[in-house]
Amino acid sequence: MPFVRLVDLSKSYGRGHLAVDKVNLEIRDGEFLVLVGPSGCGKSTVLRMVAGLEEVSSGEVRIGDRVVNEVPPRERDVAMVFQNYALYPHMSVFDNMAFGLRRRKVAEPDVKLKVAETAEVLGLTGYLQRRPRELSGGERQRVALGRAMVRKPQVFLFDEPLSNLDAKLRVQMRAEIKRLHQRVGATMIYVTHDQVEAMTLGDRIAVMKKGVLQQCADPLTLYSRPANAFVAGFIGSPPINFFDAKVSADGASLESGGVRLPLDPARRGRLSAGQGVRCGIRPEDLHLDGREGGAITVSAEVIEPHGNETVVHWRSALGDVVSRVPGQSAPRVGDSAELRFELGRLHVFDPASERSLDVAEPAAV
Repeated sequence: MPFVRLVDLSKSYGRGHLAVDKVNLEIRDGEFLVLVGPSGCGKSTVLRMVAGLEEVSSGEVRIGDRVVNEVPPRERDVAMVFQNYALYPHMSVFDNMAFGLRRRKVAEPDVKLKVAETAEVLGLTGYLQRRPRELSGGERQRVALGRAMVRKPQVFLFDEPLSNLDAKLRVQMRAEIKRLHQRVGATMIYVTHDQVEAMTLGDRIAVMKKGVLQQCADPLTLYSRPANAFVAGFIGSPPINFFDAKVSADGASLESGGVRLPLDPARRGRLSAGQGVRCGIRPEDLHLDGREGGAITVSAEVIEPHGNETVVHWRSALGDVVSRVPGQSAPRVGDSAELRFELGRLHVFDPASERSLDVAEPAAV
């Protein structure tokens, strides 16, 4: 049963600027759903409409069994965690966490009990008398989480809560938020522009572009069966390699820049001779070893050692391509090689609509 349901949800700011365009999305009870997309795609606007901080232009926001379009934010039983923490600097950690409960006239003994329980979960017990200025960025974000948790809301809303943290703290906080969800089992909607964050946190991920929902699916489905070229290009790091090609006259291969790549039998029946297509291949599906499949001659231009692997940028007849080389063995700049395609993992898109020609229908939301 969906616990949060968005029905044809739209937001217009006038003069033809449609920030969110008829988004239909169901978030199940206890699910961790991530809204992801580039800046300006409408993901934070969707979150703010769920919270009641933005007026809905058309459509519905349902929480549980009621439509909440006209319900004030304080009566929606949701809690929002912001990017900038929004802590009161003159209050202690305890008072920041207790503030919302006291505003709701909760008895002081219950306030102390709820704050103590939440602080224990978040590892903040020893910090309750400190001020925010005495805390690290990660500790402040935990206080912001605690202030939301202590109310035990029906829905948690996160608006890019880790954007202000350094790389190491982001990794730590991602793990903490995931543990928190596993522990409390609450419904959570999380907004980020970071696709790595989305892939590691979400039970499902909803990808948006220019106010339109592109695809909503679990992380592995998004990665392996993207509904269109935008999703394929946005999900994955390093990003997928794209190149344009044409189906050969005999329908048995793809041709591009003098390169012929054999088509697997399953695709031959779906693509027409002479048809133009846009192809995508992920960096890990390009290999330097002798496995079977189409190959291209490449020259190494940029080497990026990562320790456990090396990312290599190559120049080829298909344009610039990127591949992963496992371990610490890698070519040197200027070296030539044969780069082989794992053809079963090649993605094919319509060049006009960008829709996948491998995925029959968009994933259900």
